[in-house]
Amino acid sequence: MQRLGKGKTPRRPGPKKANIEKDPVGVYCRIRPLGGEDEECCVEMISSSTIQLHAPNGLKANRNGEYKETQYTFKKVFGINTTQLELFEDIAKPLVEDLIRCKNGLLFTYGVTGSGKTFTMTGSPGEGGLLPRSLDMLFNSIGPFQAKRFVFKPDDKNGMEIQSQVDALLERQKRDSQQSVPKTPSSRQKADPEFADMINLDDACKFENVDEDCCYSVFVSYIEIYNNYIYDLLEDVPFDPIRPKPPQSKILREDQNHNMYVAGCTEVEVKSTEEAFEVFWKGQKKRRIANTQLNRESSRSHSVFTVKLVQAPLDADGDHILQDKNQVNVSQLCLVDLAGSERTSRTKAEGSRLREAGNINQSLMTLRTCMEVLRENQMCGTNKMVPYRDSKVTHLFKNYFDGEGKVRMIVCVNPKADDYEETMLVMRFAEMTQEVEVARPVDRPICGLAAGRRHRNQAFKDELSRRLEERGGPINDDPVILDRLIENLPVLPPCDVVDPADDQTLPRLIEVLERRHQIRQMMMGQIDKTANTLKSMVQQFDSQLNSKETFLHDQRSRLNEKDKVIINQKTEIERLEKKSKTLEYKIDILQKTTEMYEQDKRSLQQELESREQRLHRELSERRRAEQRMQGIVTDTKLKWEKECERRVNAKQLEMQNKLWVKDEKLKQLKAIVTESNSGASSSTERPERPTRERDRNIAQKRSASPSPRPGNVFKTRGGGQAVQFTDIETLKQECPTASSRKRRSGSEEGPSQMVDIENRAPVANTSSSYGYQKRRKP
Repeated sequence: MQRLGKGKTPRRPGPKKANIEKDPVGVYCRIRPLGGEDEECCVEMISSSTIQLHAPNGLKANRNGEYKETQYTFKKVFGINTTQLELFEDIAKPLVEDLIRCKNGLLFTYGVTGSGKTFTMTGSPGEGGLLPRSLDMLFNSIGPFQAKRFVFKPDDKNGMEIQSQVDALLERQKRDSQQSVPKTPSSRQKADPEFADMINLDDACKFENVDEDCCYSVFVSYIEIYNNYIYDLLEDVPFDPIRPKPPQSKILREDQNHNMYVAGCTEVEVKSTEEAFEVFWKGQKKRRIANTQLNRESSRSHSVFTVKLVQAPLDADGDHILQDKNQVNVSQLCLVDLAGSERTSRTKAEGSRLREAGNINQSLMTLRTCMEVLRENQMCGTNKMVPYRDSKVTHLFKNYFDGEGKVRMIVCVNPKADDYEETMLVMRFAEMTQEVEVARPVDRPICGLAAGRRHRNQAFKDELSRRLEERGGPINDDPVILDRLIENLPVLPPCDVVDPADDQTLPRLIEVLERRHQIRQMMMGQIDKTANTLKSMVQQFDSQLNSKETFLHDQRSRLNEKDKVIINQKTEIERLEKKSKTLEYKIDILQKTTEMYEQDKRSLQQELESREQRLHRELSERRRAEQRMQGIVTDTKLKWEKECERRVNAKQLEMQNKLWVKDEKLKQLKAIVTESNSGASSSTERPERPTRERDRNIAQKRSASPSPRPGNVFKTRGGGQAVQFTDIETLKQECPTASSRKRRSGSEEGPSQMVDIENRAPVANTSSSYGYQKRRKP
């Protein structure tokens, strides 16, 4: 599935096209020779389309104790004796022919490290690979029909523009002036001799059905994908020895036709195989390679060499290119050399090599995932999103798998036993890829406004022959008449005059010359007649041609008007489609917004319900708390009322006691006064001391008597309180006057003078607020 960027809306899939012819991805297998004779081989070629894998010795057996032998079938299998030419004719040659027919193509090599992918694509001295052979066939086919340099110019948006002759001439002069003074010594060097044998091929191929009514130009570009970043291998970066700048990565963009391209990539116009391969070799030297335990020059990046063929029709005279950008067709052929998959346990990679291997394996895994999702969508009818964006490799070539051209894959296999497990994984992926179908590209004919030079000349010849045949003209008869006249020319007689009197030789010679002169005059007349006839026919043909041109001009004007109407209608349709897409996009946004609001509404409702429940619980708890507080307040109120009552009673008791003491004092004072009046003065001094002592004793007893203490209080079932008494207090007091009188007068006055406090102060013996009663005993 395709992962979407955060906050991005996925593109709505377009309407499905009906009756689209599809072709499976062409998967081929190539087996490289073993490195040594003593190495164990695990791959066997069964037929021209089938190979068989044998498990090497020492590998764990299956449940039956036997090693499993697996067969894999491809479109074609190339053995160890296959030449580069045979491989090219079966795989790359049809792609080059499609390139000239305005069809795109993708060819990539896939396999384990050291399986011969780079050799298959590039080749070696004396054995040119698929890339140089494709370039050689292309330039052999379009060589005589190439446009001048700078007639076509890239527009930096994956398209091409047509420049006028003056602008193209200025560009060529500017380029020639820059090349006259080379910037660096390397610009004066010739092509490296190490790749000279790769492009000087004796078995060159050529495509015969090239449209001569078009002009062609070839542009090449070369990039590499390293650690999932895209770098331009043809970009000229000024070298700074003090602060060398690292190469800047490029980004992928989508053009107006929804095709992916590398923004800012250098596209070089080339005019020959040597020039094109020299540009390729320049970028090849910048490509990242490293020495690993599995390969001395292991590719650490995926390389993509793109060949763009630009073609445009000629005008009616066949001399100049039509200055119409809509008539320009651009087709491209991508030659991809994928980096080899490898296990770090075998390569012992560390540091940057380990990171490189991880990124390579991750990009290849993404390629496998895309193939699996495509196959599942086609076989099961699902509509899963293909994860093209997970890797730069798959994202760059998504258009090919969506039907923008043919796709071919070469699986390179190293038959040695050490690569058995990796080879088996590669075989499974290749066999699965064959089940993926890609839409067949539609032919894109060149739609010129007028016939080109070949069509024009051929049409003129055919029309002239038809006119002469209809008239029974002299084109067919005149050669016969002229031949007959030439045959009837008399032979010149011998002209040697020996005798001066010879009168026969000269007359015969004069007669023969006169006859020859007559025949010559007849021939001249016939020729003049034929010339006049031809002239009149040509004039008539010119008049008819002019009338046809006038008619054609009228038809062109009408066609232009119709085209304008169609363009306006197309513009209106595009506007309506954009408006429709905008409305659909707004509808999607509104639907998503509505869903968000509904979800927020549901969440708010749930939150409101939870808060209402919580509020009900709080209210019930508050009511219970209020009830508890009311009970506590009631209990506290009763408690304080009883306490206040107790204190009031205690205060009343204290005041009554004080009043009683005052009464006693008054009574004693009265008694003293009475006794003092009746007795002597000496006897009056005695009772003063007992009276003072009695008052002191009474005060001490009052102060020493404990204050009323409550008993133990318990709550009853009915809500009241019960008291358990803990002590009984008894007060006893004697009258001091009575004792003194007793001592003085004996027992006669004693009983009458005793005071019973309990009888004298009944009010002071009332119960307190705690429910106990004080008793005083004599």
